[in-house]
Amino acid sequence: MGSWLEERALAFATAAHGAIDQRRKYTGEPYIVHPIAVAELVRSVPHTEAMIAAALLHDVVEDTPVTIEEIEAEFGNDVGELVGWLTDVSQLQDGNRAVRKRKDLEHSARAPAEAKTIKLADLIDNTRTIRAMDPAFWRVYRREKLALLAVLNEGDAALWKRARADCV
Repeated sequence: MGSWLEERALAFATAAHGAIDQRRKYTGEPYIVHPIAVAELVRSVPHTEAMIAAALLHDVVEDTPVTIEEIEAEFGNDVGELVGWLTDVSQLQDGNRAVRKRKDLEHSARAPAEAKTIKLADLIDNTRTIRAMDPAFWRVYRREKLALLAVLNEGDAALWKRARADCV
């Protein structure tokens, strides 16, 4: 792998997702394969150590009992801030899926370019699985993804083009 920070982030994310036996929806693989794939996509473009760590940790707060405060305490403000930007802010009680996705999109629109680059990598990896395994949901996800792409244009240009090309 890479740096000490990256190795710690991988170990932390693996333990957090593993503690709840989280699996990829369509494949049943251990969930950590997704954050690793996202980190590898981020690694393929200009990035920082904090971006790789945040890519590995991007779903931990959203999907496990780990809090953003724990991420900040363990990995520092830079990584914690990126993970915060990558964590959905909507909750079930906010309304239906369309309402929640609008709230999350507005949050993503305000994110710094580094977080937008990680989000693009996340979209690319999720698209690969969803488009192949769930054509019905792909139609919904594609619409949501196109809306997100409109606010992620400050992320890495190569990843943005790849994410957009995946929608055709």
